Amino acid sequence: MKRIYMDHAATTPVDEQVMKAMNPYQCERYGNASSIHRTGQVAKEALETSREVIADKVNASPEEIIFTSGGTESNNFALKGVAFANRDKGRHIITTRVEHGCVLNSCRWLETQGFKVTYLGVDENGMVRPDDVSQAITKDTIAVSVIHGNNEVGTVAPIREIGRICTENGVYFHTDACQSFTKVPIDVEKDNLDMVTINAHKIYGPKGVGALYIKKCTRIDAWQHGGGHERNLRSGTENIPSIVGFAKSVEIACESDIAHMKGLRDILITRVLSEVLDCSLNGHPAQRLCNNANISFKGIEGEALLLRLDLHGIACSTASACSSHTLEPSHVLMAMGLGAEDAHSSIRFSVGKENTLEDIEYTIDMLKKEVGLLRKISPVGGINV
Repeated sequence: MKRIYMDHAATTPVDEQVMKAMNPYQCERYGNASSIHRTGQVAKEALETSREVIADKVNASPEEIIFTSGGTESNNFALKGVAFANRDKGRHIITTRVEHGCVLNSCRWLETQGFKVTYLGVDENGMVRPDDVSQAITKDTIAVSVIHGNNEVGTVAPIREIGRICTENGVYFHTDACQSFTKVPIDVEKDNLDMVTINAHKIYGPKGVGALYIKKCTRIDAWQHGGGHERNLRSGTENIPSIVGFAKSVEIACESDIAHMKGLRDILITRVLSEVLDCSLNGHPAQRLCNNANISFKGIEGEALLLRLDLHGIACSTASACSSHTLEPSHVLMAMGLGAEDAHSSIRFSVGKENTLEDIEYTIDMLKKEVGLLRKISPVGGINV
């Protein structure tokens, strides 16, 4: 059976070019970048070259890029590091109700440590309102964290406007850009960003590597202590093969791939909404990630539909991969105003650069078939097939 992978928001396959770039640093150029001998310095050169590539992509200086183990660590580092470094100024943090779980859980933990957190609501499209950010800022506010491209519904937040508000109020601004990095332009200067979380495995790079952009002069405490790696901010021997792979995945990201994914996404959304009754698109209709289509199918349990599609070789998801183990309805969809039943009926399709029009057409055919079958046996009456 042919496998059609449409869960790229969870993770992507490693590109062959990325694998080729990484391989020499697994066996031949295996040095520790902290060693002063030639073998170590070869690794050090690869580390710093990779740092330059990634910094250039967001218009940062190389020394402002700190490598981590991934998005979760970077988000924890940003929030906790800034919170504890700036306790003398205030103990108030602002975020939104639609953040990734690692941001929300970090904020909840900070609340146990004496910090106050404001969780802003969003509109029906999952969009945070800049005016709400402005009104929530107080004299005790030290940081604002707003996700750039939402991992579940794909809505892209107006970070430039929010960043301007934060700058005018002397408040640090952090954004989780794991889903949007290389898909939506990010300029840390123009967007008024103090910290940006990015990672590799959403953009055809390896798992287990990410980075945190930290603007110069940002007051932030190290969260992982040891030998003083990464400018004394993130200790631990650098994962050179993965960092090299991360940089290569950034290098090969291109506008043609974005256009390809957007085209497939638009076909999927348009045809599903027109050919399958009683379904609706979740997220902003225009300001959304190029590969995201989150759709609710009224009267159907999303988990059942996901499993039925998997039997046809189609991989998708019901929420973010990090929260797929829970039976709770999506906190993102609930924050957007959906009821628990509609939230449970949603499926996230996230296309990739290797997907084809044939993949989309097959997926639509199987969707129509399985939605019809599931609605016939649904305990909810009055649903069109």
